[in-house]
Amino acid sequence: MAERRPRLDPDTAAVRGAVRRALQDHAAAGGFTRPSGGLPAGGRDAAAQGHGESPGAPGRFPSGERAPVSGSLGERSEPPRTPARPAGDGRPAEPGAEDPWRVVIGVSGGADSMALAAATAFLQRALPLRAQAVLVDHGLQSGARRAAESAAEQLRTLGLETLVVPAAVDREHPAGLEAAARRARYAALEAARRRYGAAAIMLGHTLDDQAETVLLGLARGSGARSLAGMAPARGMLLRPLLGLRRAQLRASCHAQGLRVWDDPMNADDAYARVRARRHALPALEQQLGPGITEALARTAAQLRADADHLEAEAAQAAERLLGDSRDRRLDRAPLAAVPEALRTRVLRRWLVDLIGTGQDLSYEHVRAVDALVTGARRGAVSLPGDVIAVAEGTSLRLRDSGPGQDGPQNL
Repeated sequence: MAERRPRLDPDTAAVRGAVRRALQDHAAAGGFTRPSGGLPAGGRDAAAQGHGESPGAPGRFPSGERAPVSGSLGERSEPPRTPARPAGDGRPAEPGAEDPWRVVIGVSGGADSMALAAATAFLQRALPLRAQAVLVDHGLQSGARRAAESAAEQLRTLGLETLVVPAAVDREHPAGLEAAARRARYAALEAARRRYGAAAIMLGHTLDDQAETVLLGLARGSGARSLAGMAPARGMLLRPLLGLRRAQLRASCHAQGLRVWDDPMNADDAYARVRARRHALPALEQQLGPGITEALARTAAQLRADADHLEAEAAQAAERLLGDSRDRRLDRAPLAAVPEALRTRVLRRWLVDLIGTGQDLSYEHVRAVDALVTGARRGAVSLPGDVIAVAEGTSLRLRDSGPGQDGPQNL
């Protein structure tokens, strides 16, 4: 009698299925055949707004050199190529069958990213796939290095090429420690992607992370793009696990015997995301009933479709209305005739391009400049970067502010 194979637990099956679909969708969209550019701009995706596993994730290169914050790491490493399938072997060819799909996996040692990495390691046997796990050490946690070595050892045992990469974090960054660690982490992952020649970076964000992002956006009074949360795929960033709960990922790791690291920063109530995770969402579930987390994630998906459409429309309007506006002047009348939802997006695009401080440009700034366009407000508006916006006759102009000028109306 043939020996029965052990039954695959449903959580691990769900993780593997989600990762397979994400990779195949990326391949079908041409993601593994495009020229390898960089990550999407930070302001366009909630990826840059902080979520998922904490800034304390560990790592170093085997050689010990520091990871640069941008650009290439030097010569590209060449992993073993997947051999081409023999002609006529009866199996349908998949995109990239003769040239493996190369991906980098961001790993912290926590349950979410370990489950993602384990699923990817398994799929290397079934898909034309080569994957490299990258652990990033921000130098913020005393136990991070030990956790990195433990995670790296397990991932290598699973058959994954693994790098442990240190990254310097600016502890005095004006946006805070979380934002600084996030920037360093994404820069290190992008540098590793370029070195490996990968066409995608996979991250372990979950449905719970998505719900937290939406809840925090609501608390800040954010717009549709922020409330749309994290996209399952945007450019080279893939998040295959956005449809799965955090508990499923932990259960999958347990079923596979994987040791995981619980970062102490994920239990530190000093961070708003931790408070949302540990207190706000459980309270909402208790007071309003179960399903709040899933409902918030559904809201993100619905808003993402709307936000994507509006931004595509705004891009067309910007091309028509802005042209080359490096002279810092716009005609007010054509812009005022555009619907408000598009007009404010066009204005934000114009202001960010000229001022270059998208992180500091707030909703209030854009609304105040919009009021100058429509004539609802007169005078001038102070903007980040020592710039003022002024309505002059039929035009809207940007000017540098200086100590010798009259002070504009502050927000």
